[in-house]
Order: sequence, then structure tokens, then C-alpha cells
Amino acid sequence: MGKKQLVIRISDTLWEELNRMANDEFRSVNAQIEYILTCAVRNKRTKVRVIAEELVEALSAEGVDAKRV
Repeated sequence: MGKKQLVIRISDTLWEELNRMANDEFRSVNAQIEYILTCAVRNKRTKVRVIAEELVEALSAEGVDAKRV
């Protein structure tokens, strides 16, 4: 799996905070940003899956066939 380069502009304050976080976790700032983004994507996927499962359960409780919706 290859990696893509990304150029971003962030404030000095955000950079300093990311640098502190990275140092606390023994990562580079680049690795810290990648870690944060990976967690955000994973959380989003999980949240969408949980919402979908809850919707199917709610529809089933109402007697609605979720496969037909």
C-alpha cells in the first residue's frame, strides 16, 4: 500500500499542540496527524454501522421488513 503526500496549512498554535501530542506518544507530527485521521475515519465508519443496526432493529420492532425499505 502506497502513501500519498498531502500539503496542509495549519496555525502555529495547532502545530504546537500536535507536536506536544506527538512527543507524548513518541511519534512524529506527521505520524500523529495520520493516527488522528485514521481514528476519525474508523469512528465515523463505526458510528454509521451502529446507526444502521439500530435502525434495522427499530424497524424490526415495528414489524417492518428492513430489506424491503
